[in-house]
Amino acid sequence: MNSTFETGGDGGTATTHDWLTPPEILQSLGLFDMDPCASQFQPWRTAEKQFTIDDDGLARDWVGRVWCNPPYGPHAERFLKRMAEHGNGIALIFARTETRAFQQFCWQRADAMLFMSGRIKFRLPGGGVAGPAGAPSVLIAYGKANVLALRNSKIPGYVVVLDNCESAPEEDLFSMKAA
Repeated sequence: MNSTFETGGDGGTATTHDWLTPPEILQSLGLFDMDPCASQFQPWRTAEKQFTIDDDGLARDWVGRVWCNPPYGPHAERFLKRMAEHGNGIALIFARTETRAFQQFCWQRADAMLFMSGRIKFRLPGGGVAGPAGAPSVLIAYGKANVLALRNSKIPGYVVVLDNCESAPEEDLFSMKAA
């Protein structure tokens, strides 16, 4: 666990647990139908339908293409499990490849990953820019359309297509471009 990023940098209490996805990342990935983890203080839309902590996105039906930037820490595993079960969307998490959640719900269930170059500068409630994240980030794709969204996003980094991706021949995943 990265206690500096998740607790506030000096090991003290964080001033916020709302680490908003930079809008340019969302714009690069296309439109989403639902976000079960939207901030209460979201200055831009992440999806057509957004659920905040007050709405309990885990208790809702997940429909369509889902964007999921889960709360970092112990709750992330529950959202990753749900995303793997839903099978259609993209999650943004720290690239903590050794964790149980990453092993079970990313390596074993996802279709592709985009390991992003550098560190994300998340946004704070209201839109201000935070310092660089305390760990590298990865976008996790579930479903063929989301694999293609990663490949066509132009987000700097490296896409890894996983053996779990059985929805299309491998050559299609490397040659197809978004319309």
